[in-house]
Amino acid sequence: MKNYIAILGLSALLVGCGSAKPKADDLAVNNPIETSMDLTAVKEDKVPVIINPGRFTAESVTYRLPRVVQGTYSVSDFGKYIEDFKALDYNGNELTVTKVDENTWTITDATKLDKIEYYVNDTFDIETNGGIGGEQPFSPAGTNIAEDNYVLNLHGFIGYFDSLKNSQYALDVTAPATFVRTSALEGKGTKSSSDGTAITSSYFAERYFDITDNPMMYGKLDVEEFMVGDIKIVLSVYSPNGVHTAESQKETVFKMMQAQKEYLGDVNSTPRYDIYLYLSDGEETSPKGFGALEHHTSTVVVLPESSSKEGLAASIIDVVAHEFFHIVTPLSVHSEDVHYFDYNKPTFSKHLWMYEGVTEYFAQHFQVYEGLIDNDKFYNVIMQKINTSKRMDDAMSFTVMSENVLEEPYASNYYNVYQKGALIGMCIDILMREESNGNRSMLSLMKELSGKYGQEKPFEDDNIIAEITKMTYPSVGEFLRTHVEGDVPINYNEFFTKVGLTMGETEVETNYIFAGGQNIIFDADQEKGQIFFSEMALENSFWASQGIKAGDIIKKVNGAELTMANAQQVVGGMFGWQEGKEITMELERDGKPVMIEAKLTKAYAKSKSLVEDENATEVQKELRAGWLKG
Repeated sequence: MKNYIAILGLSALLVGCGSAKPKADDLAVNNPIETSMDLTAVKEDKVPVIINPGRFTAESVTYRLPRVVQGTYSVSDFGKYIEDFKALDYNGNELTVTKVDENTWTITDATKLDKIEYYVNDTFDIETNGGIGGEQPFSPAGTNIAEDNYVLNLHGFIGYFDSLKNSQYALDVTAPATFVRTSALEGKGTKSSSDGTAITSSYFAERYFDITDNPMMYGKLDVEEFMVGDIKIVLSVYSPNGVHTAESQKETVFKMMQAQKEYLGDVNSTPRYDIYLYLSDGEETSPKGFGALEHHTSTVVVLPESSSKEGLAASIIDVVAHEFFHIVTPLSVHSEDVHYFDYNKPTFSKHLWMYEGVTEYFAQHFQVYEGLIDNDKFYNVIMQKINTSKRMDDAMSFTVMSENVLEEPYASNYYNVYQKGALIGMCIDILMREESNGNRSMLSLMKELSGKYGQEKPFEDDNIIAEITKMTYPSVGEFLRTHVEGDVPINYNEFFTKVGLTMGETEVETNYIFAGGQNIIFDADQEKGQIFFSEMALENSFWASQGIKAGDIIKKVNGAELTMANAQQVVGGMFGWQEGKEITMELERDGKPVMIEAKLTKAYAKSKSLVEDENATEVQKELRAGWLKG
């Protein structure tokens, strides 16, 4: 999962559910479990769901919705969104149901159970923070129920019986005939209603994991399908106001995926990859958490609709590239905690530095390696990550943080997996290339691990660093023990020296909410409910040219009032501003109104940066060239 944190800030460990064999006396006789969702029968913005598990031989059974889904590293409690839960016998009578906790129902007299019925409310409507830092589903893991759009992350609609997670599922989804529908879940045909107004699509899932791993999107969608080599890409876009289309982003996705395939080389890939892009229009019931959650063969992405075409393209490259690289880890290389994931009481692997950090490193490194960006831009990305990581606990053991990621103080340092975690990947990449005279790299190591383990064979969490050390070099093992298991901050200059880079100061291009890197230019007074320019704003060349002053209170942006309640949407819209756009901003300075009316020009900020050392040796230059271009 990747999540912006500016307003913002997380990729997915969707690999497998438990493989323990169920007890014989718990099993339902019929297989698969029959499930249905009827989008034509929505009642008060809630979707009816029916679960028919077949006949049980046990007297009591337990049904659950996930408390946590893989890759989100936070509590979602999807059971909170279930209403009017009923268990019915074969005569239509209600059986006794005990709600054990937020996500769990126990049914007695289960030998008489015919089916379960309930309604599901969506999560988008009641988001307060998009799942960032709170116990709500992260938006790309959430659900939407609206007249013209349904985001069907199936873990929010369909649960599991404790003993039947490995049972097959048959799913019917009934929707208006006018709806466009996309899903990578195995289809089993469609059937029209007698009056032709509805279509029921039938799907098959080998086990509950496949239910959670295959999201769907229904409704007023714009869809483009195209081939990138031997991969079929399905890009589904929901833009509520028709601002963006799948066609307008097709070239961006094509070039990105083509470069990723070239970068990965012989890594096995899926024959189809779905991108479900939901564009939030900033309304009260719209999702507020921008980013993505990936699955084995797809990703759900939420981004602001207010972005320009170019701004949206840049966000897609940043976010979707990260998700696609998860086909390497943890989808192919992962621990037992991931493979045997418990949706109710999960344990977490120690190796988020690998799952999220190395994935994020690949998502940035491939862009310079394949010529999508130049060296200087890549250096700027690295510096931004260093600067951001230094604002978190730089002396925290990454393995300890990872294993305890739901608890404080570790939870608030989670975002560092995308900063320092990526830098860990960079350091190992440089070490691998140095030790092997350019013949091995971080990517080649992950390929070797994938060959040794793979999707169906997890590694032992406590042993993987020793395994990597044995497979590589003592220097790699020492680095991992000191800076990943240990709590010693990394001296990045040591690694930059190896590739002939040194520190300097340059003027870097930025956007309109930062002064370079992650230095946000706004501050807030929670008690007064005011948002104002900070001293950092004066470091942004555009705002400095408009004569703003630190402390200027922002009242309106392009006519929209700015409040603490809507700051995420309004400031999020500014994230997508592009050069040439006409903007207005109403300020209050010393109690007096100040109006800004301007056309956006490029914004710059002075920043510490990496520069290529003029005195670098030929050995350093050669290692740098191999690192950046192969």
